[in-house]
Amino acid sequence: MQLALVAIGRPLHSAPPAVCVPWWSFTKTVLAATALSLVRDGLLGLDDPLPEGPFTLRQLLRHEAGLADYGELAEYHAAVARHDAPWSAEAMLQRLDATRLRYSPGTGWRYSNVGYLYVARLIERTTGVGLQQALQQRAFAPLGLAQVRLATTPADLHDVCMGSATAYHPGWVYHGLLVGPLDQAALFLDRLLSGDLLPHPLLQAMREVCVLGGPMAGRPWSAPGYALGLMQGPADNGLLVSGHTGAGPGSVIAVYHCAQGERTASCAVFATDAEEGAVEAEVVRQLAAAVAASEPAGPR
Repeated sequence: MQLALVAIGRPLHSAPPAVCVPWWSFTKTVLAATALSLVRDGLLGLDDPLPEGPFTLRQLLRHEAGLADYGELAEYHAAVARHDAPWSAEAMLQRLDATRLRYSPGTGWRYSNVGYLYVARLIERTTGVGLQQALQQRAFAPLGLAQVRLATTPADLHDVCMGSATAYHPGWVYHGLLVGPLDQAALFLDRLLSGDLLPHPLLQAMREVCVLGGPMAGRPWSAPGYALGLMQGPADNGLLVSGHTGAGPGSVIAVYHCAQGERTASCAVFATDAEEGAVEAEVVRQLAAAVAASEPAGPR
């Protein structure tokens, strides 16, 4: 496993790696934060029904809308493995029979990339600009990030560490694939969860979690949960963490934040040809070390 990491604590701050990586499903956290900035400004309501179906923005962000996921399609994985050109979004939705809800919104939980495709479309409709511009204006610029971009063609990945997935087409990620330096992912999460973008009540709503059950085999979570664009819950070592893991062909990224009293830390770990659980375990270890290093020295 080839691994790069950056840990940010207060006051600890390690030197960040410059590697540019795919953010995979950490993109969902950015989409959620951007959508919530529209709620903050009175342009959207968290619990208003949406045109795509009888569900709300809150339910989309928490994967409680009843939608299926195109990752369930064997033909999707076969097409990616063959390096086929991506299907159009409408063709994908038709293959998935996406209009058929798998349960009534708000009554269950099912991870769905389709839900975040709808979030991306909602952001574009509400702002009147393309997704890249909306994310830049409402998320990256306010948080002081300047090197993150949406990858839409294989050429956009020429300077990105993709592990063994050298021929990957980012169009297969239908909600959009962000790429950028690893330290920018850690900084984004750190500043977001420190209250630099959203007011406290909305940030609190973002972290209201749906608990998904007990420990996950091979993963470091004792009680995993999902909030609004955030994976959140206690790790096996008792540390409560919030963030997101992302995985795609050839690599895994895990970006998480924790707080203990006034001590906080954020960490991003990226690895090629690795399992999600191993990368998550490393990020939990780094967070514990960062929090411990920020503790004041004891009496002498």
